[in-house]
Amino acid sequence: MYTDWLLKMKENEAQTTLEERVVELLAEHKMTVTTAESCTGGLIAATLVNVPGASDVLNEGYITYSNEAKIRLVNVSPETLERYGAVSSQTAKEMANGAAKAAKAEAALSATGIAGPGGGTEEKPVGLVYIGCSVNGKTTAKRCVFDGNRMENRQHTVETALEMLVEALENLEK
Repeated sequence: MYTDWLLKMKENEAQTTLEERVVELLAEHKMTVTTAESCTGGLIAATLVNVPGASDVLNEGYITYSNEAKIRLVNVSPETLERYGAVSSQTAKEMANGAAKAAKAEAALSATGIAGPGGGTEEKPVGLVYIGCSVNGKTTAKRCVFDGNRMENRQHTVETALEMLVEALENLEK
């Protein structure tokens, strides 16, 4: 029984978390990352901070919950917000680009969406999230619809954002 438990603990220790992989890849590439977060409220940055050494790759992040904060802190265009709304791929991309520029970081993640339980519409349902990922000026956005509760939707957003960044950073090596 005890031996099985020890083996399980060693297996778990050997597994690298997404956030550990992000910090490792950023350090390898001598890059820094920033975040611009709306629906996640800082959870992406907080997850990265769980990793020892995160201070070498994360200098600052932005919680841009309001449209005013998106405009003021990460330079999202008022026209983009008016035309597409805060929950859109266009806004997610502008958030990531603006955060990277503001923080002078090579990489940025952004998240904007409707975590729930309220706030959804037929066009933009609860769980709809757009995640932006920018690496060296190349920016993509991903549309996701999660079906969990508020915290689960936020956690799924964090995991998806970190996966996007890992993929982008791993592709730099090729």
